[in-house]
Amino acid sequence: MSDIHDDTEHEHEHGPLGELVTLRDWLRYAVTRFNRAGLFFGHGCGDAYDEAVWLLLHTLSLPLDRLEPFLDACITADERESLFAVIERRAAERVPAAYITGEAWLGDFRFQVDERVIVPRSFFAELLEDGFAPWIDDAEEVTSALDLCTGSGCLAILMAHAFPNAQIVGADLSDEALEVARANVSDYDLDDRIELLKSDVFDGLAGRTFDLIISNPPYVTANAMATLPPEYLHEPHMALAAGEDGLDIVRRLVAGAKAHLSPGGVLAVEVGHNRHLVEEAFPDLLPVWLSAKGGDDMVFVLRADELPE
Repeated sequence: MSDIHDDTEHEHEHGPLGELVTLRDWLRYAVTRFNRAGLFFGHGCGDAYDEAVWLLLHTLSLPLDRLEPFLDACITADERESLFAVIERRAAERVPAAYITGEAWLGDFRFQVDERVIVPRSFFAELLEDGFAPWIDDAEEVTSALDLCTGSGCLAILMAHAFPNAQIVGADLSDEALEVARANVSDYDLDDRIELLKSDVFDGLAGRTFDLIISNPPYVTANAMATLPPEYLHEPHMALAAGEDGLDIVRRLVAGAKAHLSPGGVLAVEVGHNRHLVEEAFPDLLPVWLSAKGGDDMVFVLRADELPE
């Protein structure tokens, strides 16, 4: 028995669990591990350092915006095992950090997430900060708005904050996504203002009109789907893939939106880097392409009278 005990102690004297003592040590180790693993960062963090900070602070139940005071704090044996497990899951399994932590952030807004929904990321988060001006003249005059392909419900929640007098509908085809959205809506105590319903684009919205319709739909092309980094393969396929040119859902949005917009209403659609594909598919439309800090020409806008019947 003594030999076994000695062997176990000897194992823990070496390697990360035995040699990494402070949070600073673990942060350096995590960044190196992530870089050597060739991870892809497209779900909220820009690089290995930012993602390592987020994962380590979250695992240790420390404030996400207070790294410096804790850098030289010693990590207990139990905590080291937890940190090592999180780092290895991210590096070896290529699981997005949001699924490991169970949360994602858009600005100051936190959302519950898991593999039933796409990880929240959208240019709309920035565009809604000022009530979607200048396309919306007065945010307080918006009485109804729709978030189509709502996923986790994140944009519906941001719309409820941007338009204080509006009733919001969040629609999605996925029953599992709607379960996550309900949890997020309840977290923000918005059950009385946000209605979540199942709809295949506009099929479940007959007779309903809105002052504003936004959508961050699936828009990944077939070629791009075939070459996605492993991190994206943990997300629901239906939330990404949209046919050969990535516009299967966008075509239905453009075709059906006018019937669901009030006079003077606005449709805004996020399509990533697919501007050229949109312009090729809709040569008779003249959408306005918006700019945001994260990139230009990712979101287009059309008013109701500019849309096809």
